[in-house]
Amino acid sequence: MILKRWILGELASNAYLLADEKNKVALVIDPGGDPKDIIDFIKKEEFELKYILNTHGHADHIAGNALLKKAFKDAKIFIHKEDASMLSSPALNLSIWLGSVIASPKADFYLENGDIIELGDFKIEVIHTPGHTPGSVCFYVRGFDILFSGDTLFCRSVGRTDFPGSSWELLISSIKNKLFKLPKSTKVYPGHGEETTIEEEMYGNPFLV
Repeated sequence: MILKRWILGELASNAYLLADEKNKVALVIDPGGDPKDIIDFIKKEEFELKYILNTHGHADHIAGNALLKKAFKDAKIFIHKEDASMLSSPALNLSIWLGSVIASPKADFYLENGDIIELGDFKIEVIHTPGHTPGSVCFYVRGFDILFSGDTLFCRSVGRTDFPGSSWELLISSIKNKLFKLPKSTKVYPGHGEETTIEEEMYGNPFLV
C-alpha cells in the first residue's frame, strides 16, 4: 500500500492518494486545490488512476476534480447523491464565498452507505455520515483499519455545522453511532489537520466526551 497526503488550497485541505502498488492502481480522495503534484506523482509511478472520491461537495474538497479528470480521462468521480448538486454549483459548494468560481465535472457514480469500492486488492467501505453536509461520507479501508473522515471528524475537533444543510445533531450521531463503532485502533486521516485514531477521539475529543 502507498498512502500519501498533499495539503492543497487556501483552506489547507488534505488530499490523499491510496495506491495498490502490486496492481498499479490508485485513487485520490478530496483534491481540494491544484493537483499538479498529485498528477506528477501518479504519472511518475505509472499508476492507473481509477477513482476520484469526494467525501463531500464543498469547494475545498472538489477544486482539483476537473484537472485530475482532464489528466486521467478514465478516472471516475464518486460522491454521495445528497451532495452531487454541489459539484456544478459555486453557490452550493460555497466557492463564491471564497471569491472564486469552482465547478467540477458531474459525478460518474453516486455513493450510498455500505457501498464497497474495490481498488486492486483493497476494499473500501462507504460510511454515510451526514452532519457537515447532507451527503458527507467517510471511507474505511477494510483489513487495514484506515479511515478517511473528510470534514466529519478531526483530531480533537469535528466538522462545522453552520453551513446550509448542516446539522449538529446528525454530525454527532454519525460520529458516535457509526465511526465510533469501528475498531479503536483505526487510524483517522481527516480533511484538515493531522491524523488521529478512533480511540484518541473517543476519549480526548472535547466535542464528543
